[in-house]
Amino acid sequence: GAEEELTEKCWSRAKKMYGEPLPDIVKNRLEVELNSIIKNGFAVLYVIAERLVHYSESQGYLVGSRGSVGSSFAATMGGISEVNPLPPHYYCPQCQYNDFSNPDGYGSGFDMPTAYCPKCGHKLEQDGHDIPFETFLGFKGDKSPDIDLNFSGEVQGKVHKFTEELFGAENVFKAGTLSTLADKTAYGYIMKYYESKGIMPPKAEVERLKTCCMGVKKTTGQHPGGIIVVPREYEVYDFTPVQHPADDPKSDIVTTHYAFSYLHDTILKLDELGHDIPTKYKYLEKYSGLSVMDVAMNDKTVYQLFESTEPLGIEQMSRDDHETRALGLMVGTLGLPELGTQFIQQVLVDAKPKNFADLLQVSGLTHGTNVWLGNAQDLIKNGTCDISQVVGTRDGIMLDLIRYGLDKSLSFKIMEFVRKNKKGITIPDEYQSAMREKNVPEWYIDSLQKIRYMFPKAHAAAYVMSAIRLAWYKVHKPTAFYCAIFTVAPDGFSGEVAVKGAAATRNEILRIDKLGKDATANEKNMAGALQLAHEAMLRGIRFLPVDITKSDAVEFLPEGDNIRMPLTSLSGVGEAAARTIIEARNEDPFFSVEDLKQRGKANKGVIDALRACGALDNMNESDQLSMFDMF
Repeated sequence: GAEEELTEKCWSRAKKMYGEPLPDIVKNRLEVELNSIIKNGFAVLYVIAERLVHYSESQGYLVGSRGSVGSSFAATMGGISEVNPLPPHYYCPQCQYNDFSNPDGYGSGFDMPTAYCPKCGHKLEQDGHDIPFETFLGFKGDKSPDIDLNFSGEVQGKVHKFTEELFGAENVFKAGTLSTLADKTAYGYIMKYYESKGIMPPKAEVERLKTCCMGVKKTTGQHPGGIIVVPREYEVYDFTPVQHPADDPKSDIVTTHYAFSYLHDTILKLDELGHDIPTKYKYLEKYSGLSVMDVAMNDKTVYQLFESTEPLGIEQMSRDDHETRALGLMVGTLGLPELGTQFIQQVLVDAKPKNFADLLQVSGLTHGTNVWLGNAQDLIKNGTCDISQVVGTRDGIMLDLIRYGLDKSLSFKIMEFVRKNKKGITIPDEYQSAMREKNVPEWYIDSLQKIRYMFPKAHAAAYVMSAIRLAWYKVHKPTAFYCAIFTVAPDGFSGEVAVKGAAATRNEILRIDKLGKDATANEKNMAGALQLAHEAMLRGIRFLPVDITKSDAVEFLPEGDNIRMPLTSLSGVGEAAARTIIEARNEDPFFSVEDLKQRGKANKGVIDALRACGALDNMNESDQLSMFDMF
């Protein structure tokens, strides 16, 4: 019944959004997709994915899509993807009025100005990112769909369990991974062997043996989110051997053994991946009381973050200054997914994105290979074109070529050639001739030739949607924003440094920056976390010290316009120890350090960390009252 269920769900939601009769652009797209999906037997994958999404949402966690699944309008209408691939448009949630005219040629619905329904006066919704279906299922719609979903790490285990309930535990297996010997490791093994024998081998023999050893299985593991589903009428052994990961027979996890490339078109793999964005959404809503789904996607102040730090109330420092770069203050994107690193901030400064469509380009440029450096960056710097015109995403190639007048099928073939051209093979003459016949600029053809890998536009859209939502909270609900980010991703945060204020935090970041490559992994992590903490301090937010009566175990809690740090923000206090202390405190307040040690099971390291930060200053050492305490 998957075909009927998917068809009914898609048409029902489409009519609820766009009214009856449906506009031709919606009706035709949905008909083409559903016919293709059902004809090729893919409806069941859509229904399975929708049920997994629905289950996660019933647990209170939104789900993000990744990869090219957002290219499918049926996936949007089926409740799988939040990315709408239709051309930019308005629609009225009240009376279903819609307008697909887009006379000003906006690249994304999110970039269109706020408007009100001419029929009922209700505020219109804006959506659509102009993404062709072909990038997901191929030009004939027969490519095996890869539906990758990002679940909150807090619910991922439950989703895996729900998959077992859906299909039966005997039919569900974790996808296994094989780690093989690389050339350097193989060389090390060979030389160690000869060394033990006291022999100096000829170089040619070492090279021969290295070639023989490369690719030999080293160990096995499990994919972080891959789930293999075996049809009921078969056994897993009809397809693949199974094993315990890392060859540990005591493990209760069973994984497949073959590389999935051998099974790709034979058996179903679900990608139920863990990701921190859905978890951040949960805490943003908890701390602010506002739903992430109600955030405006066209707030002009939010987009100014990609140009400067001024929307944060921080005066823009010189971008050429080394200190600005070290502190992460070239623009206002610290803490936003995929947009906060020094490299990406420099891309933003060079590319000057102004809207959502430009940010889609930035996301594509920074996830591709040979797309930005030595390619789009040079074209923008020398004034050949701007960010909206460069080749940013794989779908953009197809859409650009169609706009130049090339046939849709040929445009698709050229896009597929470019995005898969890892070895840098020259673009075939017939493709180049066809582009030149339609006056495609030479700089564009040259740019295509340099590309080795391209990001799908739908994946970029999902990333940027997350970034804009988080950015809205960063501008308008800053305390909730910093609390959520540090609660979900506290790696490197140092409560001991943060409590000393902005100057001390700044000095620590600059100290680590001076170390350069000599900085340890822990120091690099700390610098990243402290950049965000320093930015919060520049906005007037203080990090309040750990307090044994007020702090949570792991959550950074809003306290007015400030943030109360958790027990785990102190080095030496682990999550398990912190949770044990809070559980004991919730039963009864601690009367003394001795009580904390006994009921909270706090060891010497934890007590020392709490004492050093002043969290035990107002607490007696012992439960015993002395004569002096009594009188």
